[in-house]
Order: sequence, then C-alpha cells, then structure tokens
Amino acid sequence: MAAAKKKAATKKAVKKSTVKKAAVKKKALKKSPPATKKAVAKKKSIKKAVAKKSVTKKAATKKVAPKKTAVKKKATTVKTPAPVMKKQRTVTTAKAEKKAAPAKRVAITAPTTTQGGFPPYIEKKGEEYMNEAQRAHFVRILEAWKTELMEEVDRTVHHMQDEAANFPDPNDRASQESEFALELRARDRERKLIKKIDESIGHLESEDYGYCNICGIEIGIRRLEARPTASLCIDCKTLDEIREKQIRG
Repeated sequence: MAAAKKKAATKKAVKKSTVKKAAVKKKALKKSPPATKKAVAKKKSIKKAVAKKSVTKKAATKKVAPKKTAVKKKATTVKTPAPVMKKQRTVTTAKAEKKAAPAKRVAITAPTTTQGGFPPYIEKKGEEYMNEAQRAHFVRILEAWKTELMEEVDRTVHHMQDEAANFPDPNDRASQESEFALELRARDRERKLIKKIDESIGHLESEDYGYCNICGIEIGIRRLEARPTASLCIDCKTLDEIREKQIRG
C-alpha cells in the first residue's frame, strides 16, 4: 500500500512538473513572438540600410564617371593655349630681330609723271646739277602748270557769268552765293600759286632755281618734280612747319 501511494505521489509530481513545463513553454511562446517581431524588424531595417548603401554606391559611381570626363575636358582646354604662347614668343622674337637689324635706307623712286604730265627726268652719271637740260625740263613743267591754272580761272569766270541769276527764293540765292564764294577762294589760291610759278621761272632764268633759300643746299630733282615751286629743302621746310605749329599752339 505504501509503495502504491509512493508511485501515485511520484506520478502526480511528474504530471505537475510536466504541466508546469507546458505552462512555462506556453508563457515563453506567448512572450517570444514580440521578441521575434523585433528581430524581424531589425533584420528588415538592416536589409533596407544595405539596399540604401548599395543604391548610394551606384549613384556615387554614376556621378564620379562624368566628373572624370570633365577633368579630362578641363585638361584638354588647358593644353590648347600652349601653341598660342609659342606663337606669341615667335612674334616677340621676330620684333626683337627687326629692332636689332639695321634699318635699310629706302631708295626714292622717280614718279611716273610730273606736275604737267611730263615723264620724269632721268639723271646721268656725273651730270651737273641744274644744267641746261634740267632747267629746260622744269621750264616746260612750270609753263604747262601755269597754262592749266589760267584755263581753270577762265572756266570759272565763264561759269559764274553763265549761271549768275537773281533767284526769287532766298535759299536758292544763298546756295548760289556760297558756291561762288568757294570757287573764288579756290581761284584766289590758284592766283597766288601762279605768282609763285612766275617767281620760279624768274629764278630759272637767273640760274638760282633748285637751291634752298635758307641754307643754300640743293633741293633735289625729285622734290622739285613733285613741287616745282619749292624754295626750301626738306630739312628747312620741316623746321619751318614746326615753328608755325609752335606759334599757332
């Protein structure tokens, strides 16, 4: 009887322990789901973070690629000015060479035609300055120039006589008077020039033509062909012009 009681007590204790264990397991199962949910949420967040990192890495790689190309382009643009600098150096060296080289004297070439339309005088070796041939050459030039100016004077006189009219409109009269005034000014200058031509012809007759009035140096055939009434050499004329500018200034 005692043994049976012990067996029954042990069975009850075993049942209680199994019941307690089952209850504990149930409690653990009830408590475990929220723990597992947290773990799942953590895993999901980890996965999202990993996905974001991968996306950002891809975007970073995509952004980096054009930056490299831009750097290459910048490098090319920086390299292009190199030949320009070389050209500038060559230009400066050429200028320096030009400055260093001695200046070549430019030969004064004879004009194709003189004042009166005559061909220029061709000098011979050892020819005397202002000989008979040269004086005759300049006499022809001066006389042809004088006749041309006299014809122009006659033409303007006839023009003014033919076109002179008493216009009823004051504006027409004013325009005609201004036109005649300009023509008269031009003819006055030509009158003074004719006077200089006559003086030059007189110097040719007295054999004083072709020499500077200030220093007495030869004026030169080419200068006289360009300006037959010239009475000063180039140096004296430039000094005279400088003095006139100083007086006016």
